[in-house]
Amino acid sequence: MNYHIRPMRVEEYPLLSDFLYEAIFIPEGVEPPPREIIEQPELQVYIRNFGAQQHDICFAAEVDGKIVGAVWVRDMPDYGHIADGVPSFAISLYKEYRNHGIGTKLMETMLHELQNRGYSQASLAVQKANYAVKMYRNVGFSVVDENAEEYIMVCPLGERI
Repeated sequence: MNYHIRPMRVEEYPLLSDFLYEAIFIPEGVEPPPREIIEQPELQVYIRNFGAQQHDICFAAEVDGKIVGAVWVRDMPDYGHIADGVPSFAISLYKEYRNHGIGTKLMETMLHELQNRGYSQASLAVQKANYAVKMYRNVGFSVVDENAEEYIMVCPLGERI
């Protein structure tokens, strides 16, 4: 599949609402939540006023001129927050574009960008049952904490090439 990774333009930031919903892990056999779930404050922290904060960075994956995925970071009090000044990740792709290497390339692009900007680490939270855990490990994240449902993962950026 041919795709292109590029910085997301400000006028495209409203698409982050779609990708936030797509980022919700839904286990096999479980009914997806209503779209309105993204209006909850603990989820709005990922997208509200995106671009207004110093640590807001976003890349888009494009196929045939259509944005099919996004990875974004911000310093926010989300589930994966480990310290102020450490950006937390969010990533998602439309279902039909998963398992083509696009998510890995989005993650690698963002990690490279964060390293270039001088960040020493990045974090994320992921449901233990989420298939993406393997990809996160493959790009350099490791588990630093966990609760009953989630792993908190950190990627040290100083060790990256």
